Amino acid sequence: MSFMRTSAFVGAAFAVSLMATSALTTVAHAEPTVEVLHYWTSGGEAKAAAELKSEFEAAGGKWVDSPVAGGGGDAQATVLRSRVLAGDPPSAVQIKGPNIADWAEQGALADLNSVADAEGWDKLLPPQIQKIVKYDGKYVAVPVNIHRVDWIWANPEVLKKAGVDSVPNTWDGLFAAADKIKAAGFIPFAHGGQDWQDATVLETIILGVGGADFFNKALGDLDEASLKSDTMKKAFTYFRKFQGYVDDGASGRDWNLATAMVMNGKAGMQIMGDWAKGEFFAAGKKAGTDFLCVPTPSEHGYILNSDSIAMFKVKGDDKVEGQKVLAKLIMGEKFQEIFNLYKGSIPARIGVPRDKFDSCAIKSMDDLDTASKGGTLVGSVAHEILQAGAVRGAFLDVATEFFNSSMSADDAVAKLAEEMENAKD
Repeated sequence: MSFMRTSAFVGAAFAVSLMATSALTTVAHAEPTVEVLHYWTSGGEAKAAAELKSEFEAAGGKWVDSPVAGGGGDAQATVLRSRVLAGDPPSAVQIKGPNIADWAEQGALADLNSVADAEGWDKLLPPQIQKIVKYDGKYVAVPVNIHRVDWIWANPEVLKKAGVDSVPNTWDGLFAAADKIKAAGFIPFAHGGQDWQDATVLETIILGVGGADFFNKALGDLDEASLKSDTMKKAFTYFRKFQGYVDDGASGRDWNLATAMVMNGKAGMQIMGDWAKGEFFAAGKKAGTDFLCVPTPSEHGYILNSDSIAMFKVKGDDKVEGQKVLAKLIMGEKFQEIFNLYKGSIPARIGVPRDKFDSCAIKSMDDLDTASKGGTLVGSVAHEILQAGAVRGAFLDVATEFFNSSMSADDAVAKLAEEMENAKD
């Protein structure tokens, strides 16, 4: 794999030093240290990252925080790539989806099976998550969470003032509600005009219009006929309709600022993954009272996103041992619970108690189970689970070009098929 294919990688870089002890003598030891390169910089995300910091420090370590702003993680991925090219790989990095396998294929990742076997990870992780964090039968990464991408976040007061009783469960119904919200003087959809945000909305529409089988055939298999189909044209037509309900100031807006527009009553709804819920909670808002969470319209679909920490091969027994300690902490029931309560996501680990989680998280857990059993669970392209690298980049490019131009749906599907095919090479 070329480093060009890693340009969309997300990451968090850890340099860990742990104490070594002698059974017979007492010696001076370096303080355990972890350098963290991440893009968890917004309210809920920052609190979640602080929990990992707290856990590591409680284990005797020193945490050096190195955040890189940018919700999509592309800026942070550039830092990661430069570190690897410089021959100074971090010991642990936040990576997603196929990117994990790509780094493992290069021989860059460490084997975590000793920790996984001792802790029983095979019994604690769903099969779909194991596929993400394993390479060639070995664990090379640790899953932090499960995010659902296909959510609508709504302000109930805005809906009430607009005469909208509830968030509709069809796209046509959703746009009819948007018309009422607009007529009442509010922005129907808060949105940030960045390529990954554009692609997030588009993939939820594709799932809703075409269903899970179509989604996987078109965006997973990159089937040309599906990419050029009338179903895909309909998805782009709906995407254009969505654009008409976004305010003129959307260009370049960060996702959390769009969430704040819903929170503050300036906008009625936002289509965004459940990390948006962390923003509401960080502001002291309550699910079901101050905000509503409703899946985007589909037939029991669920678009999965998941953060993982991959361990890179490093020299030094202290760093290797640090990776093992960190991996064990991340998969611990306590961390999986607290981290995801802050982050807005749900635990990757099976069996974490549900009693502290809100109604949106419980619905996410139940819908994930339904989608897994019913074959309607799909991986996100916008968030690097189903596709990564150049293919994911092509999807983002077409989505944002369409959103910011007068391109027709016919031209969009032709361009999408062409760009996705070129990206495969």
